[in-house]
Amino acid sequence: MLEDFLDILYTFLISASPFGEARVGIPYGDLNTDLPFIWIFAIGLSANLLVFPLFYRLIEFSNKHFLKNKWYKKAAVYLSLRARRKTGKVVQKYGVIGLMVFVMIPLPFTGAYIGTIAAYIFKIDYKKSFFSISLGVFIALTLISLGWPLITSLF
Repeated sequence: MLEDFLDILYTFLISASPFGEARVGIPYGDLNTDLPFIWIFAIGLSANLLVFPLFYRLIEFSNKHFLKNKWYKKAAVYLSLRARRKTGKVVQKYGVIGLMVFVMIPLPFTGAYIGTIAAYIFKIDYKKSFFSISLGVFIALTLISLGWPLITSLF
């Protein structure tokens, strides 16, 4: 019972972290737990879907209260420029669809966190961004889940 709870908690926390998101959380859960794969998928998806609303509000709050601090401003500008550089052409050209495509590419630094920063700096409507990023996360996790058995069979 406690072991299952810890398996769920670790899978959730890894899936919610910016260090791989559910793209790492789902493989972690599959390799390190005895949970059914559908549970692992649901836990990873749930955690990753929480990223946009929580992180977006954190960005708004932080910019409102801390932008006058030179250390915060330096970090915020760095992250904004990085997100703009990674997403700029796709998001500016295709808008919400480009944001979804960017988030759904299952590669490092193309997930919900950078997508959220891009939505914020390009001032894309909150509801449209939420839907776009959520759909991108779902597609990415579906691709990973379908490809994961193939990857594990190679080793």
